[in-house]
Amino acid sequence: MTADPETRLRADALRNRAQIIATAKVMFTEDGPEVPMEEIARRAGVGVGTLYRRFPDREALIKAVSKDNFAEVLTEAEAAEAEEATSWEALVRLLSRSRGLRLSIRLALLSPQAWETIRVDPDYQRLRDDLLAILDRIVLAAQQEGTLRPDVGSGDVAVVVSLLLRQILVAADVTDLVEERTLALLLDGLRARHGVPLPGRIITADDLRHG
Repeated sequence: MTADPETRLRADALRNRAQIIATAKVMFTEDGPEVPMEEIARRAGVGVGTLYRRFPDREALIKAVSKDNFAEVLTEAEAAEAEEATSWEALVRLLSRSRGLRLSIRLALLSPQAWETIRVDPDYQRLRDDLLAILDRIVLAAQQEGTLRPDVGSGDVAVVVSLLLRQILVAADVTDLVEERTLALLLDGLRARHGVPLPGRIITADDLRHG
């Protein structure tokens, strides 16, 4: 028995939407968010009209890509917390595999209008709050293990990582190396050991939720 026409149309629409988002994710990463919409449609294998029916403008597409990336990061955070032997290893895994989050942050920085739209979106707020809750648990558990310095909070970690994930203006052939070395320096600074105390108070997840 074959599906009825309406069911097939819905399935086609969902498939087209997913293909457009996947293609835009790759092209935004390679060429930035100003890549022509017509080129995205061509590489996604859909008509321009189909693209604009799903995403009426560039901001709508950027918003969809950002939310899709953020959902992927949340899934990875849940897996890291559940699967790693220690909370420090979970934190390292989460920070090391944050390419989806990297693209979302860069899109937000490059498209302030899209960021304003995403920031007040209930789905985005839910994803952000869920991710911050997981990060909270990992940070506290790592501190209890004695592997993470005690004078930082999940807000501190999130802010530092967001700075790390900004676009780095270096030669293309050393971009990955620069990011790897910067992440290694970040992780080394987060390790629990005697060092210079941080100024002020711990930055918490609540500080970010109200931002």
